[in-house]
Amino acid sequence: MPPIATNPLGRVLLITGSAEFLAERAVADARKAVRTVDPDVEISEVGADDLSSIEDVAAPSLFSSVRCVIVRQLENLSDEAVASLLAYAAEPADDIALVLVHSGGQKGSGVLGKLRKLAAVSETVAAEPKPREYVGFVTSEVRGAGGRIDPGAVELLIEAVGQDLRGLASAASQLVDDFPGEAITEDRVRQYFGGRAEVKNYVIADAIMSGQRAKAFEEIRWALNTGSSPVYILSAVAGQARTVANHVAGRRDRNVPDWKVRQVAGIARGWTPGGIAQAVRAIAQADADAKGNTADGTYVLERLVLTVAALRDGH
Repeated sequence: MPPIATNPLGRVLLITGSAEFLAERAVADARKAVRTVDPDVEISEVGADDLSSIEDVAAPSLFSSVRCVIVRQLENLSDEAVASLLAYAAEPADDIALVLVHSGGQKGSGVLGKLRKLAAVSETVAAEPKPREYVGFVTSEVRGAGGRIDPGAVELLIEAVGQDLRGLASAASQLVDDFPGEAITEDRVRQYFGGRAEVKNYVIADAIMSGQRAKAFEEIRWALNTGSSPVYILSAVAGQARTVANHVAGRRDRNVPDWKVRQVAGIARGWTPGGIAQAVRAIAQADADAKGNTADGTYVLERLVLTVAALRDGH
């Protein structure tokens, strides 16, 4: 996502995409850029569906000569307001920074296409990252906060927090603040985030699919004793089983980051196509049993551990 122009006055800043966190960051950057030019800038926000004409917000102000006007949900702009917006964007006022936020999707794509052709319009794309791009996002967040992070720690942090941009940015900032001038290692990520229940679910899934009976039993008991649900654990196991099955079958998802591919490759080494197919069916049955309350959740999970391990061993 490129930085906002140093001086956005006399410009139209178009922010597009469904990644709310990135869009909000771009809006904040625009506010900051205008305040750098004039600390007394008047900043106002409005929803596009409340506008009948862009002149409603671009008219001269009694309070400040410099303004930043933020129009949200541009996709909801009425047809009658589109013409006035395009006319204004062709010749924007020198003392106004107009920020247009489009939430992504096809609605309103026509006006986006026309805006992009205008010289005064610059666009910032706030798109949801692809799975393989989260590593770069975390690394960039850490560097931006003045820190550095080991590659393994990046992968572990993504496993711990999930593909939540706001959560990852917050975690990166927290780690840099707490370890100034020091590299963020895997141990430090575990220290802060290793106890999360959802992380344990994926640890359990890896242990089951790797045939590590003792570790799987231990992690299952810990997770259930700390409030995790058998259904959530089985969801993680099912997801990992599908990923392993695709790897065994030679199907590579291009959106899966390289570090995840290496991890799955290690787990998949002990599986045959027939064995993994039976394991997927066994996991589906365990999931049905857990959701149908036909058996105790702990029993369902522990029985599955033994079943999957036996299939992996070829028994």
